[in-house]
Amino acid sequence: MTATSLERTTTAEQHDRLRFVDLVRSEAIKLTSLRSSVGLLLSIVVLGIGVSVALGLTLESAGLPAGPSAGFMLDQVTIGTVLFGQLIAGVLGVLVITGEYASGTIQPTLTAVPARLRVLSAKAVVVFASVTAAALIAMLGSWAVTYPMLATHGIEIGLGAEGVVPALLGGAVYVGLAGVLGLGIGTLLRSVAAGVAAVVSAILLLPIVLSVLPASDLVRNLHLLTMSKAGDAMVSGVDAHGGFFDLAAGYVSTGAGWLIATVWALGFLALGALALRRRDA
Repeated sequence: MTATSLERTTTAEQHDRLRFVDLVRSEAIKLTSLRSSVGLLLSIVVLGIGVSVALGLTLESAGLPAGPSAGFMLDQVTIGTVLFGQLIAGVLGVLVITGEYASGTIQPTLTAVPARLRVLSAKAVVVFASVTAAALIAMLGSWAVTYPMLATHGIEIGLGAEGVVPALLGGAVYVGLAGVLGLGIGTLLRSVAAGVAAVVSAILLLPIVLSVLPASDLVRNLHLLTMSKAGDAMVSGVDAHGGFFDLAAGYVSTGAGWLIATVWALGFLALGALALRRRDA
């Protein structure tokens, strides 16, 4: 009896001493130890740079601006990372949690750390940090490989130009938020197939559906509030319109884009957290 009591007391003390940074480290090890997760992160970089290279090789046929243009350069550099990266990140976020449910490892995870919201928070930190880093590498790499291509035509733009670095950082953060969105959806649905379908619907299909619906103020306003529209605003560079948000004019500023994307990501993460607390593992 004494030995059993001492063993139980020791285990409880170990739980009490478990720090959040230890949970983050544990989740980082889980993510990097899976070839599928590492492959998805690498695909963000490869696709992001690959699309920019393809666009750079077809500059003349696509049409060139009259002079150096930060907006034109940002389109060349960010489109591949944002367009494909948001979907890849969302899928990665889904797999981070649904993979544990599918394999049954979620039970020992929650047994080791009964505080479920701390586990989910650690997963969110790891997903956001790793995806944002991969997206930033992709966009900086895209700028590096397309710079000499643009310089050939005299329209190169350096990183020191106004709005360039904030736009690249905004694009990386947006892709990271897409990963958090996927994590929230995966936690809520607990199914790989359903989670991936929901991510694709929220990020890609919803704006398409809204664009084909009969035009109305409600439809236009909803379209401006979509996740993908927020991503477009976050990589837009300098705001020429002014103001924060104007539904009537169809304008979303960079700051509003950050806010909208954050609300989407944290909103689904909160729904997932609520489901995680109320349902059995």
